[in-house]
Amino acid sequence: MITARIRTLSAALIACGFAFPAMADWNVDKDTSALHFLSTKNAQVTEVHQFDSFDGSLSDSGALSIEVDLASVNTAIDIRNSRMQEMLFNVAEFAKATFVADLPDTLTDLENGDVVVAKVDGILTLHGKAVPTTFAIKASKLDDDTMTVSTVSPTLIKAEAFGLTEGVEALQKIAGLKSITTTVPVTFSVTFTR
Repeated sequence: MITARIRTLSAALIACGFAFPAMADWNVDKDTSALHFLSTKNAQVTEVHQFDSFDGSLSDSGALSIEVDLASVNTAIDIRNSRMQEMLFNVAEFAKATFVADLPDTLTDLENGDVVVAKVDGILTLHGKAVPTTFAIKASKLDDDTMTVSTVSPTLIKAEAFGLTEGVEALQKIAGLKSITTTVPVTFSVTFTR
């Protein structure tokens, strides 16, 4: 009789455990997040561009995953957007860029109001190439359901590391430019919510 009650109680506790899952993942708030990169042409003309569409999540265990829609590149000039989509990124074959990392406890165990500066080491995959990449960031936990993460300095992305040099050269030729730099500074400001 007592054994049967213990079994019933154990089953009830297990059922309750499944009914209340762990805290939900953090997700990118697309309305308040931004991802920018700079390009320099003819050695002295630098312009700011962005990607209009990217998404991502961060688990409580620190697993970070970001996905960028390369077709959403926005240079403020339609023909240049199209050329970058086709000639540089080749979005028909490589539609997304991704960044994955495992964050340390110092970034996942923040209390409300905490601000931490750190380096995040992960793998950036672009144009079929997976390259170790580091971002210097500042993370701020605003409240139980809101956290912001932004770069404290640009990360330099080299075209040759991702097999993009030919694409840069093609863009330079079709635009009649003397040069386009093959190293691109990248910055971001991201809000995570849950």
